[in-house]
Amino acid sequence: MTSVVIVGTGIAGITAAETLRAEGFAGTVTVIGDDPAHPYRRPALSKDLLLDASAEERSRLRPAGYWAERRIDVRSGVVAVSVDVAGRTVRLDSGENLRYDALLLATGGRARTVDHSGGDAVRVLRAMGDVAPLREALGRTNSILVVGAGLIGSEVAATARGLGAEVTMLEAAPTLLHRVLPPRVSALFEQLHREHGVELHTSVRLDELVGDGDGVLARADDGRTWSAGAALLAVGMAPNMDLGERAGLETADGIVVDESFATSAPGVYAAGDVANRPNPVLGGRHRTEHWNSAQVQGAAAARAMHAALTGGPAEAVREVPWCWSSQYGLSLQVAGWPQSDDELVVRGSIAGRDFTVLTRRAGRLVGAVTIGRPKDVRAARTLIAEHPAVDPALLADESEDLAALAAAPGSARATAVHV
Repeated sequence: MTSVVIVGTGIAGITAAETLRAEGFAGTVTVIGDDPAHPYRRPALSKDLLLDASAEERSRLRPAGYWAERRIDVRSGVVAVSVDVAGRTVRLDSGENLRYDALLLATGGRARTVDHSGGDAVRVLRAMGDVAPLREALGRTNSILVVGAGLIGSEVAATARGLGAEVTMLEAAPTLLHRVLPPRVSALFEQLHREHGVELHTSVRLDELVGDGDGVLARADDGRTWSAGAALLAVGMAPNMDLGERAGLETADGIVVDESFATSAPGVYAAGDVANRPNPVLGGRHRTEHWNSAQVQGAAAARAMHAALTGGPAEAVREVPWCWSSQYGLSLQVAGWPQSDDELVVRGSIAGRDFTVLTRRAGRLVGAVTIGRPKDVRAARTLIAEHPAVDPALLADESEDLAALAAAPGSARATAVHV
């Protein structure tokens, strides 16, 4: 019987398994992952799960019995030790060898850390097992030092304030959320955190993080110090590409794949946070670290595997990434690839916290950032992918419906793009 093995029980791997069945694949589907928890919604880690331990059951992706009903063998807490690409087998830490006709590596990533001597008072937040220790630390000390003001760090800071903890947030970049927000929008979120009592410092170069009695002490290279009962390292993630490297796959900031998520080895695919793939919209290559993108890529990789196994045509995916964050009751949504130096087109009021900011680069639409305007995000994703040269005057005109612009022929209301 034809067999597909998926390494990774995150959203990319799980979506791939479900998609295979939806596509009519009748062979065996085995999903293995080193995370001992039942497949869950990772975005909840820094929000609902940190607030409330009882949210763990609600965070499950699917109810008990779901996988067995669909003949999907999900094995949590199992480690893939090696891949034999010539023999088409995956060796597990139990010694078992799984044969595959197609293999998907959806191994995700791990939290980056910094050297420290803070012991258990210093935490990361990447998996279900990280939540309870962080929640307990907050309950015990009621103060936390958040190192890193990206999406995870900002969300944990907001959640911790909701729990009544004192929060100090340190960021190496000059602005908060610098990887996803233009400076004008970043300034709004800096204001928001300070309004809610967060002590926020940017452009901080951390020199050391050490134990300080029952807590931690952070020292910057300019001599400034901050202390708290616990610390969270939220300084990004690194792709889990070790398994692919040991198998001889091409890697470069992740596992290198083509438009159909195929790696350099026959029958082996990669998707999600670990996959470095061609950017079909902007060109070049890109590795995306968002939940929604991992879901889209998992489904696309499954269809590509199914096509390869059945002799059908492969389908390229023209994806514009999208992510969201909830902080202090505001829902932030980001689409595309905004950068700090992009040209901005503002619809609505940033100060009024009801806006869409569209970002342009080299004469083309490349990103969108919104608060309170979810329909604009959907339209912007279409515009970025299909009509990037839309006239900026039309984008700025609030009497123009972005959804209507997205549905219009690209040549009708476009300006020339120079790249």
